[in-house]
Amino acid sequence: MSLGLVGTYTDPRHLIAYSDGEVRRQFNVCFRVRVVGGELAISDESTELRWVAQSEVDDLPMHHTQRLRLTHALENRTAPYLG
Repeated sequence: MSLGLVGTYTDPRHLIAYSDGEVRRQFNVCFRVRVVGGELAISDESTELRWVAQSEVDDLPMHHTQRLRLTHALENRTAPYLG
């Protein structure tokens, strides 16, 4: 269930190069949601998946762009980030 838009995120300097030679520029639309069912499942773009407590977030290794999105989501902002 969607609870609202956290923000839109892009950075022309953040390019993602895949092993098959494809290169993409990141663009994300992030929503705050409430999980109402289902199970976590690994995809082609993930190697590990688990729920973590909010108190563990600062210790997780992640790209600074991911940390920004997560920080904004946890701040409960009244307006979405547009950047």
